[in-house]
Amino acid sequence: MDYVRLGNTGLKVSRLCLGCMTYGTSQWRSWVLDEAEAMPFFKLAIERGINFFDTADVYSQGVSEEVTGKALRTYAKREEVVLATKVHGEMGPGANQRGLSRKHILEAIDASLKRLGTDYVDLYQIHRFDYDTPIEETMEALNDVVRAGKARYIGASSMYAWQFAKMLSVSEKNGWARFVSMQPQYNLVYREEEREMLPLCKAEGVGVIPWSPLARGFLAGGRAGPRQGNTERARTDAFADRLYFRDADYAVVEAVSKVAQDRGATNMQVALAWVLNNPAITSPIVGASKLGQLDEVITASDFKLTPEEVAALEAPYASKPVLDHA
Repeated sequence: MDYVRLGNTGLKVSRLCLGCMTYGTSQWRSWVLDEAEAMPFFKLAIERGINFFDTADVYSQGVSEEVTGKALRTYAKREEVVLATKVHGEMGPGANQRGLSRKHILEAIDASLKRLGTDYVDLYQIHRFDYDTPIEETMEALNDVVRAGKARYIGASSMYAWQFAKMLSVSEKNGWARFVSMQPQYNLVYREEEREMLPLCKAEGVGVIPWSPLARGFLAGGRAGPRQGNTERARTDAFADRLYFRDADYAVVEAVSKVAQDRGATNMQVALAWVLNNPAITSPIVGASKLGQLDEVITASDFKLTPEEVAALEAPYASKPVLDHA
């Protein structure tokens, strides 16, 4: 496993990040693995050199953080791993139990640390942009989280490039902690971030840790259509319905399958290798509900595509509306 700097920081992260939304409680989503089922995935990831783990308070309504924290305490030393979580999603019925207000951020970080069983997280990320809270309020609160030693760095996730640029500007203007990472959706069937967000991150020295690099399994060939597929998640994932399944998307999958067949590889390896081929990408966030899947994607970090294969994979793409920024 290779290790790279996260943006312009000195923090070294593995070339792949294990996404922990799949681990928590099946009471939240039927495809989520409960604690006992989840533990072997963390063990394998650590044994294979992954040191970067990403979760969020909203995943399984906090249980993902509990499982993630317990697994990392079991299989690794705290200083050996880079632990990331996120804030923004709804964590209760109250009006202030969501969003990026100072009140919610300061309460949410304490709750996350308690669930994770640690004194600090390495990367504290805002899960989405908050249209109801002034940027200055959010950035000052995040700065206070860093200054209090509860987070080493801060990051952000899906939003418009102008929003991210404005937040970077506010932090710089006030001398506050600056975002070191961006977590956008990016894969062979969703490349809209190539227009503005990826160039912005490159120019600003921000690390990019994309979510859904395999398009929620669509690029692996496991989703023949909406609510169809060979996994429980594929059959119940309503969120994917508005992300994929356009005609051009199927053409991309065909191109992936062709390259995979020619190279004696799998669709997963080819699709992930394409993401890793982009110099703007730091560490894609990969999820797995089967140990074989995790082992398969780890091998993709060593898989290299030729320029001709990259061109063939990119040719069928058709632009689509910006998705999931709210």
